[in-house]
Amino acid sequence: MVTITESAQEYLAELLSKQNEEGIGIRMFVSSPGTPQAETCIAYCRPGEENEADEVVEFGAFKAYFEGRSLPYLEEAKVDYSPDRMGGQLTIRAPNSKMPKVTEDSPLEDKVNYVLYNDVNPGLAAHNGSVALKEITEDNFAVLQFGGGCQGCSSADITLREGVEKTLKEKVPELAGVRDMTDHSDRSQAYY
Repeated sequence: MVTITESAQEYLAELLSKQNEEGIGIRMFVSSPGTPQAETCIAYCRPGEENEADEVVEFGAFKAYFEGRSLPYLEEAKVDYSPDRMGGQLTIRAPNSKMPKVTEDSPLEDKVNYVLYNDVNPGLAAHNGSVALKEITEDNFAVLQFGGGCQGCSSADITLREGVEKTLKEKVPELAGVRDMTDHSDRSQAYY
């Protein structure tokens, strides 16, 4: 699944040893997975910070905890370390982190992001606009925020109801609806 090269393992083991904490490991996850804003991250994972859904891999000197929800986005990921005159650089390549991967079992958030990324935003891009998911409420509403040419646009409400919400509810039937959290008083970039 994730390849951590020997040089990266040595580098990470050295970093972890400097923390002076027994049992500390690393956690690898993707924030905003399946979206253009996706970022692959490595963080310390102190004892007690593990999650039940994590996939745990033993790397000799340390344990790596891979966030369960991020696993499909971490496929074919590679962590490498290249020493140089300035000390070196840790690189993370995760070619699937920005690619939406959804199935029937995917979380509602992933399904909504998939539709926004593939079906909604390409149309909004024609007006230099975009829409992003900010959260899914407990009652299954998608809270969205418009950006670019859609922020402050006089047609944003029509776009939201007749375009975005209609498309999302058609493709993600378990979604109850959408709510807009955008401050449309800023019209400096508005398309209309």
